[in-house]
Amino acid sequence: MQFFKKLFKLEERSSNIQTELLAGLTTFLAMAYILPVNSSMLGAAGVPVGGVFFATAISAAIASIVMGIYANYPVALAPGMGLNAFFTFSLVGLYGLSWQAALAAVMVGGVLFLIISLTGLRKTIINAIPKSLKYSVGAGIGFFITFIGLKSAGIIVGDANTLVKLGDFSHPTVLLGIFGIVLVVILFSLKIKFALIISIVATAVIGLILNAFNVDMMPSYSSEGVTSLWGDVGNTIGQGFTGFKELFQNPEVILILFTLLFVDFFDTSGTLMAVGSQAGLMNEDGELVDSDRALIADSVGTIVGGVFGTSTVTSYIESATGIEQGGKTGLSAVTVGVLFIIAVAIYPLLSIVNGVVVGFNDFGEPIIFSPVTAMALVLVGALMVKQLKDIDWNDTPILVSTFFTIIFMVLSYSIATGIALGFIIYTVSMIASKRYKEVHPMMYGLTVLFIISTIFGVI
Repeated sequence: MQFFKKLFKLEERSSNIQTELLAGLTTFLAMAYILPVNSSMLGAAGVPVGGVFFATAISAAIASIVMGIYANYPVALAPGMGLNAFFTFSLVGLYGLSWQAALAAVMVGGVLFLIISLTGLRKTIINAIPKSLKYSVGAGIGFFITFIGLKSAGIIVGDANTLVKLGDFSHPTVLLGIFGIVLVVILFSLKIKFALIISIVATAVIGLILNAFNVDMMPSYSSEGVTSLWGDVGNTIGQGFTGFKELFQNPEVILILFTLLFVDFFDTSGTLMAVGSQAGLMNEDGELVDSDRALIADSVGTIVGGVFGTSTVTSYIESATGIEQGGKTGLSAVTVGVLFIIAVAIYPLLSIVNGVVVGFNDFGEPIIFSPVTAMALVLVGALMVKQLKDIDWNDTPILVSTFFTIIFMVLSYSIATGIALGFIIYTVSMIASKRYKEVHPMMYGLTVLFIISTIFGVI
């Protein structure tokens, strides 16, 4: 026990082993959905589904353990949502790469991340961002993940006329999601220490009971799809190495790699700034403690993911659920890593906390609600919004850039897009206010890159 206390500086950060283990369990439950979702997403690109599941679990495990031990951050990692969609619909769908070449692009991107991290450039960029702007990113992510939580619960749904609207509150799956959110709000208001875990377990149990009484579209236990797991693993690991020639023969290889770097870099940076602040890992100068180590761990995760056969691995905003549960050290991240390893053997049990297919959209894609874990995202998102109080609202450039960061993060459904537009507005506002000398040179460079990236995106 003393070994763990010393390794993870538990006493220095006013934590203990029990709290960290529970925090890790909470984070794992909040992000376990990535196992089936990522398998399905990359499976659509032609990657063997069983192989993707194994690669997702193992890369998440290795990356989280490295983050926990090397950086001592309570941040878990796994293949990123959005980045897996880019893999399937852009790299394979738009650019016409084979899935092997797409994996090669992921590996190259990971190596470039590692080089940038080792040189300290990533840390320099993060520290060049004004403190208030960092808080706006954290608050924006709070709004963003709350929106994801409400969407995954079926409380907010798409609409052809108004884009979004309230869901069908008579739907059994939606009602279960509402129950979970109400329960966690009540328990948290009563200051129950393990409000999140209790709510997740209680909602899952009620869902299973209702399913036993033949209530439609409730969480259930299923072992389907496991038989192909091990057969696909050998056909996936290392396949990215066979795609290097095809990747570098593609005339748009530079744009492909730049986009991978861009999206992962700012998704990761935004996540680390948000959860780092929440975990008390930001010093009085607004700089993340040991951020270089955290960024290196993130880079290693991407390389490992590409080798094993999955899309870009990144830091998960769901880590905020564990931090809210009391996690302050890398022990909670290591716990998540160990649970991902165990998940390879107990995959069927995860079907209970995974999403429920409630129908299909016009394109034949499944509509999935996740009532068991939605409340975690909603609560944590609400708690992250409190970072708005630390923003200097009397500073006009900060005011307008904060607004654009948050609103576009939600409406574009992209953390990276919100950060990009927020940073552009900040720089433009500072120049217009004749305060251009106060802007860090790195911010000017980032603004130019964001503008170029936006133009390429439009083209």
